[in-house]
Amino acid sequence: MIRALLVLLVVAVAATLLGLAISESSGYVLIAYRGFRYESSLWVFLALLVLLGLTLYLLRLVARLLVASNGALNPWSKKRRSLRTRRAAEHGLLDMLEGRWERALRHLKLAAENEPQPLMYYLGAARAANRLGQYEESDNLLESALQRQPKAELAVALTHAELQCERGDLEGARDTLQAMHERHPGHHQVLLQLLAVHRQRGEWAACGALLPELRKHKLLGNEELLELERASWRGRLSQSTDLATLQQAWQHLPSAQKQDPEMLFAYASQLRYLGSDADAEEALRGPLKKHYDSRLMDFYGDLQGRDPAAQLEIAEGWLKQHPEDPLLLRALARISQNSALWGKARDYYEASLGFSRDPRTCAELARLFTRLGEHERSNQLFQEGLGLLPRNLPATT
Repeated sequence: MIRALLVLLVVAVAATLLGLAISESSGYVLIAYRGFRYESSLWVFLALLVLLGLTLYLLRLVARLLVASNGALNPWSKKRRSLRTRRAAEHGLLDMLEGRWERALRHLKLAAENEPQPLMYYLGAARAANRLGQYEESDNLLESALQRQPKAELAVALTHAELQCERGDLEGARDTLQAMHERHPGHHQVLLQLLAVHRQRGEWAACGALLPELRKHKLLGNEELLELERASWRGRLSQSTDLATLQQAWQHLPSAQKQDPEMLFAYASQLRYLGSDADAEEALRGPLKKHYDSRLMDFYGDLQGRDPAAQLEIAEGWLKQHPEDPLLLRALARISQNSALWGKARDYYEASLGFSRDPRTCAELARLFTRLGEHERSNQLFQEGLGLLPRNLPATT
């Protein structure tokens, strides 16, 4: 406290003396050199010298601070730029995880522009732009990533295909992945993404073409491979648009697959769709003799063979081994109707209902009773069939 008072006293005395000196004489300073001329009072000149000294001192102090901070305080220093880039990257990645796409796009673009290895930031920014529906911006960011890091072509292409799928451009994604498949044959991620796109597009022949590579690289388990193979063949059969193409696909099917009930059903269903019930009936007849299947039998009853009487005789032969199968009994009723055997058809329908009160069987027998003129029994069966349907109909008001 005393020291502070002494300092104030000294300052006051010095100021008083300075004021007296200024009031007694202002002094005069003249500087002339080759046409330059400066003149002022002595005290103004001294004040300018003091101000200049203070300015130089402050500049030196700032320079020392910048050097001592190793560039952290210098907005133009490399370290400062690196710090801004790191912060932008951290904020951008956090924004992406939290779904703030606009902020993520802004921060990750900033990080990518100042980072010597910007791939991850460009890819993140492209994802954010894609989520915002800015597809052109997303593609431009991926292009920038490729220009900055040309060796990352595969990573950029895989991301591009993924984003194309997100925006519903499955055709574009397929083209992108096929190009990568040609340049990087056997690449695991390319194969898996290409398979997923083919599946989504229902390109089953293309799925089948990938099977050897998928099996070679063990990218799917045995059960998955078998299911994919079955799905591929089923798809090829169901997508055949004419009998010749369908028959050709069936001929190329492995022998074991031809005995698969699902494959047989797909083949026979497509034959029927193409207007060839008789061929479908013949296609199912042999396999059903070897390996009876209720679902195939039910479908067999819908088909009209070339000889309905022979078809009925063959189906009745199966009844000896499966006398209590309601689907077989219903199939026999349908075949009997195709031969105009109304009484036999009614008996088979009633026998089927004796083992299973199925709404479809009720409806078919009700329709038969209508044909026979038994309208009361027909109405009763229709009502029963409606009662057997799932009870999730909307309530009436």
